[in-house]
Amino acid sequence: MIATISPSAVNGTVQAPAGKSAMQRACALALLNNGTTTIFNPGNSNDDQVAIHIIRQLGALVNTTADALMVHSNGEPKPAAHIDCGESGLSFRMFAPIVALCAERITLTGSGTLLNRPMQYLETLLLPLGVEIQSNNGYIPFKIRGPLIPADITMDGSMSSQYLTGILFAFAHAAIKPLRIEVNKLTSKPYIDLSVQMLQHFGYNVQHEQYSVFNIQPVVTQKKDIIYTTEGDWSAASFLLVAGVIAGTVSINGLDADSVQADRSIISVLERCGAYVQWKNGVVTVSNKRSLRSFEFDATDCPDLFPPLMALACYSNGQSVISGVHRLFSKESNRAESLLDVFTSMGAVVKITDDAFVVEGAHRLHAATVSSHNDHRIVMAVAVAALKAGGDVAILNASAVNKSYPAFFEAIKMLGAIVSLNNDN
Repeated sequence: MIATISPSAVNGTVQAPAGKSAMQRACALALLNNGTTTIFNPGNSNDDQVAIHIIRQLGALVNTTADALMVHSNGEPKPAAHIDCGESGLSFRMFAPIVALCAERITLTGSGTLLNRPMQYLETLLLPLGVEIQSNNGYIPFKIRGPLIPADITMDGSMSSQYLTGILFAFAHAAIKPLRIEVNKLTSKPYIDLSVQMLQHFGYNVQHEQYSVFNIQPVVTQKKDIIYTTEGDWSAASFLLVAGVIAGTVSINGLDADSVQADRSIISVLERCGAYVQWKNGVVTVSNKRSLRSFEFDATDCPDLFPPLMALACYSNGQSVISGVHRLFSKESNRAESLLDVFTSMGAVVKITDDAFVVEGAHRLHAATVSSHNDHRIVMAVAVAALKAGGDVAILNASAVNKSYPAFFEAIKMLGAIVSLNNDN
């Protein structure tokens, strides 16, 4: 699909989509729960559908209603010959330790960009826990056979916090004695806050000591029904918020002002730039009443903010610096190279210095045709930046947006953006 965005103003109110990070975690915890889990406000992105498919493969019965997902499970993953993780890095890293609870060999596969993402740390992590594991030189497919035997371990947290999430879920479920996990150099701490918060909601006893030590206490397994409501997704909403600041006024309903989601920090950046931000009755409204100021921001713990912040920086007066670029190398694309490519193609003055993007703002972007690099966040970043460009911007393979936010183009069109979608690509 080719999406063409014409310069246009935006104004209006939209509902935040369900948070896919929370939705995928809720699916995993519902599989491990002995009982019925009702997930209200379930997500429908490609990654969400992958997580639902995985828990079905592992034995859960999943039904849908008008506003909820009902997951029935006996709490023990059922072996399956193959588990397809699609293009979801979170599902792969999170479900791998859960799959390892099974005594039978299971092959974890994937598709698209996931094929090119190195996962060799999984072998380092699971082998000492009694798990047989084979990979394609550190890439999928992975063949895993447990059962995983939880033990006190030390982890490298710099690889991805998603590995820790998977270990926490598997250990919390299987623990028969207190367990201690030491973690070095943990990145993306807010995502671990989300994991711990959800573990506690599902009845597990997990605490941490300044993110360097995680303590897991065994819990008595009993049949129970759980209700969980997926909050709005700050990652997806960040693009809509930046659109409002760049090109008009946008209000978003369904976001939690006190959320532990990492990307909630977009609000502090917008305020720092001089944008108007207001919370009222659970709705956040942003607009730009004056010239935007440049900013400096460390996105190491929230790398998904790099794309919307690049769009914001292009329209902020002065030199903006976004650090933590090393977190972008193994995303759906090499997101550092992809961002550099699409924004320079649109006329942005940007470079990578050491571990940071340096953007010279207030240079008018121009019409261009760019590749999405098969990266959903690149699609949204370009679309938002195009709202104030000097001409039409076409995005090739824009259907990549379905990975996280299938309704993105519908949302910005509702706000007044002029968007043409051509399915010939």
